[in-house]
Amino acid sequence: MYKIGELAVAANVSKRTIDYYTNLGLLHAQRSASNYRYYSEESLEDLKFIENCKQLHIPLDEIKQKLLLRKTTHIEKDELQKQTEQIAKRVEQLNKELCGILPIFNQLDEAEKRTISTHLSDEGKRLIQSLQGLIV
Repeated sequence: MYKIGELAVAANVSKRTIDYYTNLGLLHAQRSASNYRYYSEESLEDLKFIENCKQLHIPLDEIKQKLLLRKTTHIEKDELQKQTEQIAKRVEQLNKELCGILPIFNQLDEAEKRTISTHLSDEGKRLIQSLQGLIV
C-alpha cells in the first residue's frame, strides 16, 4: 500500500495529479482510521496506464472506460480460472471413481465390456474434444 506521496514518486507524477484522478474516479484509495489515503499496487498499475494513455492524447473519459474494461476482463479471467480449477477437481474425482469400478468392469464378459466401452468411448470423445478447446 502506498501513501499518496509514495505513489506519486513510484509513478513519477505529482500528488496533485493523483488527487485529480482520484476525484474523477480514475483511481481509488482506501482510507485509514486517521483518514490517510492508501493506494494499492493495482492503483499504481492504473496510474501508469493512465499516464501512458495521456501520452497518446486519449481523453480522460475514454481512459476511464478503458480502465473499467480492463477490470471487467480481469474479473472474467479470475472467474474462468476458478471454473477451470473446479473442472480439474471434477476430472480428478471422476478418475478416482473409474479406478474404483475398474475391478468390477474386469469381471464382466466380453460382450458386456464392449457395450460399456462403446458408451464410455462416445462420452470420452466428447470430453476430449471439449478439453482440447481449453488446451493451448
